[in-house]
Amino acid sequence: MRLIRSIAALALGLTASTSSAMAESWPAKPLRAIIPFAAGSITDIVPRIVLERLSVQLGQPVVVENRSGGAQTIGANAVAKAEPDGYTLLLNSSAHVIAPSLNPNLGYDPVKDFASIIPLGVVPSVLVTSPTKGFKTVSDLVAAAKARPGSMNFASAGVGTATHLGAMRFQASAGIEAVHIPFKGGTESITETLSGRVDFFLAPVGVALPHVKAGTLVPLVVNSAKRSSALPDVPTTAEAGFRNAEYPFWIGMFVPAKTPRSVVETLHRETLKALQDPKVREKFAEIGVDAMIATPEEFDAQVRQEITANAELIKAIGLKTQ
Repeated sequence: MRLIRSIAALALGLTASTSSAMAESWPAKPLRAIIPFAAGSITDIVPRIVLERLSVQLGQPVVVENRSGGAQTIGANAVAKAEPDGYTLLLNSSAHVIAPSLNPNLGYDPVKDFASIIPLGVVPSVLVTSPTKGFKTVSDLVAAAKARPGSMNFASAGVGTATHLGAMRFQASAGIEAVHIPFKGGTESITETLSGRVDFFLAPVGVALPHVKAGTLVPLVVNSAKRSSALPDVPTTAEAGFRNAEYPFWIGMFVPAKTPRSVVETLHRETLKALQDPKVREKFAEIGVDAMIATPEEFDAQVRQEITANAELIKAIGLKTQ
């Protein structure tokens, strides 16, 4: 028994020593950052802003690889199975916590196979409509929808996306039902909303902002916990009288689950430092991204909570899984 204890103690000591040594030498080579979305999307732009600064701080290149497809699951699966040495990062969105409810055969576990590093920021969504609709407030839209049940429609960037589920949560809170018209992405959704062929779209603020500033879209409400810094005059759903209508859309950083904790902590510290850089904050403000600070442990807990919440929402609206 004494021998077994000695061996166990030695093993623990070696593990701690190896982890410490790795922390001192990491990073010794370029990092790979997988973004499971197409280039040019908000979920691609935000990580690139941060990674550019992070690369300077770490003294190593961070090579970005856009691996889109499968509603973000292809890229996430690649990172889940990567060597847990701190050299492969996943830059994902809230799709990370939606996926398990839509696809029971993911091939990976969003909780068990990843370690959270830090959220890069939250992208509030704003409910926008064409000026031709005549809605001045969100209450106007809700009243019209209730007066003519089933006559109103809404756009989304696809079935099961945050733009779809966020709109469904708002409708449940408001007590209305609109016909869902899914498109292939946010660009088509905005175009159809601008034309007036679609009644409303719960769009990421950064996507809608140029059109709001131009006066070609009317912002009625944001579905975040607090007002968007880019649209400070637009009320939140709670301020407008709709409870439980919030739907957070964030972008965050993850690594394979068995990545040494020392590397996780270093990545968190350095990324947090990058997020506080004035140039990064200025670029975020331009595209409507707000701060969302959390420790790795807090972010892990948030991921677990949102997976449960999304499962309940998807079940409630009867959305079929794959």
